[in-house]
Amino acid sequence: MPLEWSNQALDDLADIIDYIEQHNSNASAALQRKVGAATQRLSSIPFGYRSGRVPGTREMVVNSNYLLVYRVNGRIKILTLVHTRQQYPRTS
Repeated sequence: MPLEWSNQALDDLADIIDYIEQHNSNASAALQRKVGAATQRLSSIPFGYRSGRVPGTREMVVNSNYLLVYRVNGRIKILTLVHTRQQYPRTS
């Protein structure tokens, strides 16, 4: 299934990678690889992950610290990438 990133999700990813890069370049590269692998799995099985806290969304655990929040409507649209300790967005 086709996959698209929202501008918000791309901004979130860039901010997270930049922040981690300042402290640990290996961890930053590892997270980039995990996000890439997660999106490949997601396009194969978009309904294989739990329903999201926001109605109409789904959530995929990238690792113990990050969730991809997405919507499926003929295509997969990644809405945001959130840290698990961050306040969850109320709307998407």
